[in-house]
Formats: sequence, C-alpha cells, structure tokens
Amino acid sequence: MPLSRPKEKIERRIGERLFLKGERSFSQKAGVARRPYPPGQHGKRKTGRGGFSEFGQQLKEKQKVRHIYGISDRALKKYFTLARRNRAKPTDETLAELLERRLDNVVFRLGLALSRSIGRHMVSYGHITVNGKRAKQPSLTVKPSDIISIAEKSRNLGFFQDLGERMKKYSPPAWLEFDPEKYEGKLRHTPALQDISGQQNMSLVVEYYSR
Repeated sequence: MPLSRPKEKIERRIGERLFLKGERSFSQKAGVARRPYPPGQHGKRKTGRGGFSEFGQQLKEKQKVRHIYGISDRALKKYFTLARRNRAKPTDETLAELLERRLDNVVFRLGLALSRSIGRHMVSYGHITVNGKRAKQPSLTVKPSDIISIAEKSRNLGFFQDLGERMKKYSPPAWLEFDPEKYEGKLRHTPALQDISGQQNMSLVVEYYSR
C-alpha cells in the first residue's frame, strides 16, 4: 500500500476532511473535527499561522489528490505524464478523468463502497468483475463500454447485504449509472472536470509537476 499513516492524521496534516474513513469522515467523530490542528507535539501552535506560498499551495494540493485517491507520488506523476501527452484536452481535465476512471474509484463512486480504500480492497479480493471477469487491479482504467458488476459469489457478503437500502439514499454522479437489481453499473460517458467534486484543484497539481 502506498499510504501507511493513519488516515485521520493525514486529514489533520492537510487541514481538511478528505473523507478517507467512510461514514466516520462525515461525523463529528472525525479527527479533523475533534482536533482541527496538525498532529504532533507542536500541532496547536501551527494553527492559524500565515497562508501558504505559491509552491506550498501546489504541494498541498498534490498531497491532497494523492491521499484522496490512495496512490503514491510516483503513480500520480505517471498519471500527470499521461495526461500531458493528450493534446486534445487540457492537462488538468485529462488528469482528473484518469484518476476518476480507476476501478477502485468507480466502485466507490457507484456507491458499492463507503470509501476508496474499501473499494480498493473489494477489487483486490476479487469481489468486483469487469465484463464478467474478476478484476483484481484497483488501478484498472474503466472504459465507457465496460460493465462493472459485483461477483455473483460475493453478493451475500456483508459489504453488499444492505446495498438496496443504501442505493435508495445515494445517487451516483451523472457520468455513472448503477442497477441494484442486476448488481451492475457502467459509465454513461467519461467524466468531465465539472462532473467531479470541487474538493481538489487539479490545475495546481499540474502547476506543481510542470515546474
């Protein structure tokens, strides 16, 4: 795993809720809500100090994005390199699209997992199929023609027992659709930058790697 530090310490260091711990991240029990200052002996002293430099803002945003998607620095830089090669779209839009089309993220966005890390485990343990075949690679890039399903032998597991009730309260993003009766979902179209949560600023990530 590229990230081994406790998720709530990561959020406190960034200073924002990154929703890394599923339902707990939305509650007042979240670490960043209970202790809204960086971890460590002198964490409270750092609260309220001056803003970031231009480079500091870029670095913070890069760290945010890699923690949100649960990937390493090396992996994020690889995605940036791929995005920069696409001359048909702005690099920040292509970068966002590549990250959103990761299989573990699609599982999360469909509502099958409460967090991306849970989605990653579901994929790694073979609970998810793509076009009828088990896909154990969380970084797999999902295409609009792909059918994402819950493996038939996994449908009675605890992950999915309350799926019907959860889906009544959850609506996937407009670029995705999921049929709970068939246990399958797909991309309606590739996600555009405006389809993705405004929590991350991909242009700052592009600026960081373009230095």
